[in-house]
Amino acid sequence: MLKIVKTSVAIASLSFVFAGTAHADINDALQNICTIVKTDDKGELRKKMKKVQSDYRLKLRDYYNGISCGGQSLIRTAMLNNAVETGTLMVKKMPKSDLSAPEKDGKTLQAWAAENGLADSPITKELMDRI
Repeated sequence: MLKIVKTSVAIASLSFVFAGTAHADINDALQNICTIVKTDDKGELRKKMKKVQSDYRLKLRDYYNGISCGGQSLIRTAMLNNAVETGTLMVKKMPKSDLSAPEKDGKTLQAWAAENGLADSPITKELMDRI
């Protein structure tokens, strides 16, 4: 009986240790995602997304809102940098409901693109086809 108690206390304490480091690890894993999007490296972005999904069981929609690249979301960053490959990949990977939802500033991607003269962007066209 005493062994069971000791074992469960050890397991519980280890779970707290790993739970505290998991948040820091995901930040490390997503550290250079803005650079990957800006340089339009579709292969590297795909690898990054696959690694985060396998290691942390998170899809793009789970961490998309938590990432800001100079105050812009990932898809907006792709539009501003004319990163067509990475931008269209993210549009295809995001759920339709998330693509049409307002972002942190209250504007949808379509409205923001129209305001910034990016309505003719290939990423915006892909976005409109998807929605």
